[in-house]
Amino acid sequence: MINQPGSLPAQRTILIVDDEASVRRVLERALAREGYRVLGATSAETAYELLASEHADAVLLDVQLPAMSGLALYLAILHRHPALSGRIAIMTGDAEAEQVRAWLQHNPCTVLKKPFDLKEIVGWARDVLERTDRQTGNG
Repeated sequence: MINQPGSLPAQRTILIVDDEASVRRVLERALAREGYRVLGATSAETAYELLASEHADAVLLDVQLPAMSGLALYLAILHRHPALSGRIAIMTGDAEAEQVRAWLQHNPCTVLKKPFDLKEIVGWARDVLERTDRQTGNG
């Protein structure tokens, strides 16, 4: 969809990847209330397949996922969808874990610590998508 002058902006899509249904639902509701289209995935594999058929403007990614870690998925997503660089935030309850700290030294990105404030999540989404709009001239 191309925006014409004076038209409403296209709805932005955020993919939430978290195996905890309750966390995913809370995030989905909070972001949907802000006008975002929200996609949800319970595993890294599902998220990766979903991104092959659905466009996402940003991704919220839990570190602890079954079978494949969110950190490995982050790298796989960027390899396949480099346009998402700077638009993926990882969510973790253990940001100080050695594995996470070491990974972040080589892969700097936004870290949203659990438990988080929903205002923080909404603020991150708004900031990253507005920045993207300014860079692409859509804002």
